[in-house]
Amino acid sequence: MKNVLFVASECVPFIKTGGLADVVGSLPKCFNKDEFDVRVIIPKYMCMKEEYKNQLEYITHFYMDLSWRSQYVGVLHMMYEGIHYYFIDNEYYLAGPRPYGNIYEDIEKFAFFSKAALSALPLIGFKPDIVHCHDWQTGLIPVFLKDKFHEGEFFCNMKSIMTIHNLKFQGVWDMKTVKDITGLPSYYFTPDKLEAYGDANYLKGGLVYADAITTVSRTYAEEIKTPFYGEHLDGLLNARAHDLRGIVNGIDEYNPETDRYIVKNYNAKNFRKEKVKNKRALQEELGLEKDDKKFMIGIVSRLTDQKGFDLIAYMMDEMCQQDVQFVILGTGEEKYENMFRHFAWKYQGKVSANIFYSETMSHKIYASCDAFLMPSLFEPCGLSQLMSLRYGTLPIVRETGGLKDTVMPYNEYEGTGTGFSFANYNAHEMFNTLKYAQYIYYEKKREWNKMVDRAMAADFSWASSAKQYEEMYNWMLGC
Repeated sequence: MKNVLFVASECVPFIKTGGLADVVGSLPKCFNKDEFDVRVIIPKYMCMKEEYKNQLEYITHFYMDLSWRSQYVGVLHMMYEGIHYYFIDNEYYLAGPRPYGNIYEDIEKFAFFSKAALSALPLIGFKPDIVHCHDWQTGLIPVFLKDKFHEGEFFCNMKSIMTIHNLKFQGVWDMKTVKDITGLPSYYFTPDKLEAYGDANYLKGGLVYADAITTVSRTYAEEIKTPFYGEHLDGLLNARAHDLRGIVNGIDEYNPETDRYIVKNYNAKNFRKEKVKNKRALQEELGLEKDDKKFMIGIVSRLTDQKGFDLIAYMMDEMCQQDVQFVILGTGEEKYENMFRHFAWKYQGKVSANIFYSETMSHKIYASCDAFLMPSLFEPCGLSQLMSLRYGTLPIVRETGGLKDTVMPYNEYEGTGTGFSFANYNAHEMFNTLKYAQYIYYEKKREWNKMVDRAMAADFSWASSAKQYEEMYNWMLGC
């Protein structure tokens, strides 16, 4: 049996702020249980859902040195859907209404959590062959394994993986403070280790010392080796290119055949007749013009520059001149929130701006729309396009990161493709691609429906991702 420990700052269903939680909560369940024992360790936040806090079982507690401090570490456990979950408890660090605070608080909080997670292992009776670390919050674990824990027999052969979910977030703070917090010697704070542009960088430490590096799509793994996407770490990532690979995330619990949030369930066999019933219901609910044949485009997103909303802002008037409807769901930068409110007022019956987040509404949009617009500047993996594919709502995306890996552009001559894409970060390219999708929808409906068939048949399950991780674990362990 090969033992693997996932260490992360969040995990569904216990605590979630983004896609990281979905990965950590979904992937461990999909490994071959005859070959891999995969367990998870996360912080026990005070803001965690009460129903889960009440089910936790106390295992042990101890006091741990964190530089000059002595800190309490509680360890709790829960078995959930066949997986062992461990929780690190410390009210000083983990109280508060949200899992993340300001960056200074988080720098100390996750130094504590990283060291506590490793320190707890001998006491919980689980010795991982591989510690799989996720994002900058666990970037110190590969460093600690080479320093504080290297001498101990328990840790001496332990391997580590660093997974980058979004390279933009790195855990950067001044070196003097990080030395004081971590207790690591000056040896580690040099340009070939944790130091980056005069500061200490947790993620960089993880990338330097981890035995392997992954990120969440093949294209993003290539992109981050370039200056534009590399966030000043492209040199390091090129140096470690041999140990870097991209594995696309999967999706869980999104199925139009069983979705309880939508008006009419459907599948790949009956979508031609049944999917439109969801469109009718959503048009009625949102006050849009009721028309089964209207080309309806969905957007479910954080409203930020990263997601390509400056392109949409530039072309929204022109797009609204087309024979289309837009349904937008999300919150974010005020300028984009107000932009969509303005267009909903200007094009009543044609644009619906829902400036909030609702799980129920997101499912309705995936099930009701004909196309899904996602023109991201960069997108490490992206989940929305995977959901829209599964619901037969064809994505219109920019060819970047996971969007390029998962959406196969339509080729009318070969009769292939699962969506539409454009290469350059350019508003007119986006607009022309949208117009082309609209043309296929109205003029070549048979081809459109064949594309929906292919989209709904695409396999983006976690089982597919898990097989690739298993292959990597075996490679690391020489199996």
